[in-house]
Amino acid sequence: MLPGLPAPTPPPTTASPFTSEGPEPWGGLVSFPHDQEFIEMANHPTSCCSAAEIMAVLFFHTMRYKPLDPRNPHNDRFILSKGHAAPILYAVWAEAGFLPEEELLNLRKITSDLDGHPVPKQAFTDVATGSLGQGLGAACGMAYTGKYFDKASYRVYCMMGDGELSEGSVWEAMAFASIYKLDNLIAILDINRLGQSDPTPLQHQVDVYQKRCEAFGWHTVIVDGHSVEELCKAFGQAKHQPTAIIAKTFKGRGISGIEDKEAWHGKPLPKNMADQIVQEICSQIQSTKKILVTPPQEDAPLVDITNIRMPSPPSYKVGDKIATRKAYGQALAKLGRVNDRIIALDGDTKNSTFSEIFKKEHPDRFIECYIAEQNMVSVAVGCATRNRTVPFCSAFGAFFTRAFDQIRMAAISESNINFCGSHCGVSIGEDGPSQMALEDLAMFRSIPTATVFYPSDGVSTEKAVELAANTKGICFIRTSRPENAIIYNSNEDFQIKQAKVVLKSKDDQVTVIGAGVTLHEALAAADLLKKEKINIRVLDPFTIKPLDRNLILSSARATKGRILTVEDHYYEGGIGEAVSSALVGEPGITVSRLAVGEVPRSGKPAELLKMFGIDRDAIAQAVRDLVAKA
Repeated sequence: MLPGLPAPTPPPTTASPFTSEGPEPWGGLVSFPHDQEFIEMANHPTSCCSAAEIMAVLFFHTMRYKPLDPRNPHNDRFILSKGHAAPILYAVWAEAGFLPEEELLNLRKITSDLDGHPVPKQAFTDVATGSLGQGLGAACGMAYTGKYFDKASYRVYCMMGDGELSEGSVWEAMAFASIYKLDNLIAILDINRLGQSDPTPLQHQVDVYQKRCEAFGWHTVIVDGHSVEELCKAFGQAKHQPTAIIAKTFKGRGISGIEDKEAWHGKPLPKNMADQIVQEICSQIQSTKKILVTPPQEDAPLVDITNIRMPSPPSYKVGDKIATRKAYGQALAKLGRVNDRIIALDGDTKNSTFSEIFKKEHPDRFIECYIAEQNMVSVAVGCATRNRTVPFCSAFGAFFTRAFDQIRMAAISESNINFCGSHCGVSIGEDGPSQMALEDLAMFRSIPTATVFYPSDGVSTEKAVELAANTKGICFIRTSRPENAIIYNSNEDFQIKQAKVVLKSKDDQVTVIGAGVTLHEALAAADLLKKEKINIRVLDPFTIKPLDRNLILSSARATKGRILTVEDHYYEGGIGEAVSSALVGEPGITVSRLAVGEVPRSGKPAELLKMFGIDRDAIAQAVRDLVAKA
């Protein structure tokens, strides 16, 4: 233990003034491990040193948790946003008794779960960090869940480095926490002055950091980050707003010749230096007595988010018209009736994505994130941790591209969150290219844990929402702006990786694969071609990832090996590439593609579909060309 560390105290609301005894502690790795091999191989030792006292006070004085049950729903939460300081996180969990001390020597080895940055395969890590600037947003989601959904007493702590405070996503999260008065959220800013390659912009101007945090509506305290007594007092303050503890620290604290020096970021210590530091640590330890961690108050409710099913079949009739974006809003509100852990988040587009339908019916489970898509994704990740909620995030599909880093980190976090991207493709019409999602399929298909739904009518949209709620990993539902006809009966069964043959005959000459708007254009093209005695088979893939390879292949073989894909998306990464990848190497199969080939412009939907060669006339002509080649 660190010298001068007081015994654990009750929760802040009942805390009495703190005192500490003994000299100010040295800023090395807690008290453990005293092993030169660990210190030699530890990545980012200087970043760990600046945070040593902070971590010791948090884990062995302030936080309330069960050390042998890190994911207990009643526990306080902790996010190490400066994920490169992972060794100190591992060290405190070893000191708490969860990790065997000898496991620390396997740091960053392929046989160990102790990666170079925290990841959720570690039971004590809720969200992956390492891409800086995202931890506070996830902490906001945890704190929002604790305050408004769980209505529990657990608190959320997030430690950030000063380098990541240049990220705009941090300040999106700061604004969010203030708007929703997350008084159960404490951010610790480790102001150690040095970044990776240069000093940080403000270096040790802690007063400037204070003014910025206060301007965002946070209660702010400046402390000596190496003073146990000051840290204990700061953590003991309870306010009716989020708290930012600005800790002035020194990178490499206590390491002679390295403390507060540049060019040591991420470098392990040489062996001779590590030996000396271990001796210094050992000489300053005054007591090896274990500190008992304060257990949590057990008031988080029991939650069940398994097997969430729609209360009734879809109510649409074949031939009726509805935009899939509106069908999404109706489906989400309907699903919300059967489980109070279905939540919705939106970025000030709820009247376009139709998530407003959910808000009207379930206002206490709707989170308005405003125009801050990066933070919205991080908040959703936080809300989903420990299986507390099933989040659905909606926005224009185009605007998720700015949150791609948050989405890929959500996958690394093993997060179960759902996205709905509306206004896909040129078919949105007059709003123009800045609003058109034309890269979204490529983006979500590149996420390893993603399931990509592309429903084509109201019935399949409702089924996609239900399936997404019960599917692990990242789910993306692509919805369209135009109203299209209902083509499926309400009792139609939909499954992931199960495409639908919407139109077929024994004389089909080409298999045409479309989704959303282009599926309806393909059906219209079939009517045109039928007059010319050319029959086509029309497939609805339903999920673009995973793709129903077997049905596509059997359909292609039934139509002389000819496949035509048509999509309201750029050529790169969309349906055409998905189909081509699925069938690569198959003899006798030819895949032709229609897609948007250049940056579009404003215009009426029908005009744009025609201009970019993805309407019924273009499909019909492409089919004629394929048949003529034979």
